[in-house]
Amino acid sequence: MNRHLLSVDDLSREDIERLLDRAASFAEVSGREIKKVPTLRGRTVINVFYESSTRTSSSFELAAKRLSADLVSIKAQGSAVDKGESLKDTVQTLSAYDPAAIVIRSPHAGAAALVARWSAASVINAGDGKHEHPTQALLDLYALRRRVGPLEGLKLWIVGDVMHSRVARSGILAFSRMGCEVTVCGPPTLIPRGIESLGCRVRYTLDDLAEADVVYALRMQSERMEGSFVPSLREYAGRYQIDGRRLGAGQLLMHPGPVNRGVELAAEVIDSPQALIVEQVESGVVVRMAVLYELLAGGGGSGAGERRAAGPLGETTEPQPA
Repeated sequence: MNRHLLSVDDLSREDIERLLDRAASFAEVSGREIKKVPTLRGRTVINVFYESSTRTSSSFELAAKRLSADLVSIKAQGSAVDKGESLKDTVQTLSAYDPAAIVIRSPHAGAAALVARWSAASVINAGDGKHEHPTQALLDLYALRRRVGPLEGLKLWIVGDVMHSRVARSGILAFSRMGCEVTVCGPPTLIPRGIESLGCRVRYTLDDLAEADVVYALRMQSERMEGSFVPSLREYAGRYQIDGRRLGAGQLLMHPGPVNRGVELAAEVIDSPQALIVEQVESGVVVRMAVLYELLAGGGGSGAGERRAAGPLGETTEPQPA
């Protein structure tokens, strides 16, 4: 792996498989009464979130704590950003604390890459505008692999607001890299021109949805929309909502959250055994533990304050609580 995780393009298939295997080893630890291991003891991880987040921010926090890192969490509201401080000045201030890693979420595409230029720390992109969200793609792969096994040849449809979705971009790259056949589907106004270049097919109706093994629904991201992309949410739901009629008995359902019930998904499919939505959330902590480990202790990183660890569970072959 590279020193940073800015894009799924930073990862080879072998990198992804190693991360998923590493996450599986941390899943065993997460089932214990004492869930912490000493792997990153004495290292500092800083979470910088300029956008609202529940799942990503909390799982990165838990991941760092379970690896025994010192954690600093910063949100734009209530920080010096409110006073007009620039991203570069914020990063330079935080770099004075000698962090091993900076986890950054920003509404601006390319923000994580800028942070990587300005800091000696390893940088993890936790979502940058409409660009990418690589750790979401990794946890999606992990959750799906746990359910179905090998992913080679699996047919996956990504349905909904592809235009504004960083999850879709990272997902297309990641699922394709693992051998899946990816199709994106949505209204023409919500499908970016040229997205086929990422390695997917495009459909504008759900007529052929039955061919999918997995249906991955996306949230309508009205907060990123300038102007009207669909006539109304009701009309969108009528044409593209995944409900009990459209989801076949043998198909699996995924969604990155938060779900707009009654828009992209009907209640009956959200709560069905076919849905992996809860498993996706549960996968977030162990996958992000694996990313932090690989970047900071597994040979992937050479950032500030780096100190080698013998293994993901500590310096000895037997896992020890922190």
